[in-house]
Amino acid sequence: MDESSLLLSVSDFIAVTNQTLEYAYPTVSVEGEVASFKVNQGKYVFFDIKDQGGSIGCFMTVWQLRVPIEDGMKVIVTATPKLTQWGKFSLTVRAVRPSGEGNLKKSFELLRAKLEKEGLFALERKRRLPEIPHHVAVISSTDAAGYKDFIKIVNDRWGGLKIDVAHVQVQGVGAPDQILRAIKYFNEQEDLPEVIVIIRGGGSADDLSAFNDELLVREIAASRIPTLVGVGHEVDVSLADLAADVRAATPSNAAQLLVPDKNEIIRNVRHRVTLLLPRTIQALERGQQNLRDTLETALAAIRRRYDWYDDHIRYNRRVLSELDPRKVLARGYALIRGDLTVGKAIEIEKSDILIKAEVTHVDRKA
Repeated sequence: MDESSLLLSVSDFIAVTNQTLEYAYPTVSVEGEVASFKVNQGKYVFFDIKDQGGSIGCFMTVWQLRVPIEDGMKVIVTATPKLTQWGKFSLTVRAVRPSGEGNLKKSFELLRAKLEKEGLFALERKRRLPEIPHHVAVISSTDAAGYKDFIKIVNDRWGGLKIDVAHVQVQGVGAPDQILRAIKYFNEQEDLPEVIVIIRGGGSADDLSAFNDELLVREIAASRIPTLVGVGHEVDVSLADLAADVRAATPSNAAQLLVPDKNEIIRNVRHRVTLLLPRTIQALERGQQNLRDTLETALAAIRRRYDWYDDHIRYNRRVLSELDPRKVLARGYALIRGDLTVGKAIEIEKSDILIKAEVTHVDRKA
């Protein structure tokens, strides 16, 4: 044996090799085609990635697999090289993402079908946004042009909103987790925002792939705060868009959907006032005429009633006047007062004289 060589046990050799690999290559990104994909016990994922010149085994847990993959797809894995205790070299994968537009689309369709079957995109799950929100949470990269356009348009259209902003990556391996944590953060606040807005400007399919992450899509669907997602250009559709309560075509469109245009409201109000004013004046004039007609009808009824009472009183006065004893006496009649018994004194009143007399004889008429 060469005395200069280092004598190691198998376990020590594996440990030293892994330490060396960890120091030299703590993280690597490797691109290749998926082969021999399988899931064991519903927990562990095994597959190979290969190209024309070689193949290497990969291992990861199911919960780390955030996008669907299958044999034949080209992917990029982010992993740590490792020598296993059985002497097999492999990659311990932390993240995997499809590579190339065709593979991104295939992964997108696989996950879309899965989540659609679960009802995650169902219309009946969608909630309406408040007409005029006062407190809004925005999740975006504050350095991005899309975010700046969104803020400018919101302020121009309405203004005065309370806007809480979570600055996150909007592309790359770390983006889905950062966005996911921001959604959780806003949902745990005591003072809940009325809307969560997630925005990102345009980019390639690979740039936008963060918004097709399964855990992120599920978190958007589970948010107790209504969500508005505007990612990419109008032609771009992400799974985050489909899971949101409201989808915006772009960040600028998200601002338009979030708040009304105050200038347009002012114009509409003025237009309505212009239309309503003549109608209001006509309605007032009709009301005045109806009131005059009603008053005239009421006054006529009162006059008729008054005339009837006046005639009735006049008639009663005439009757009472005819029954006045003085008039009776003036016509030659007399009033007799006293006891009409023979021998009794009586008083006889005429219209102009009073007569004292004694009753001498009383006969009853036959």
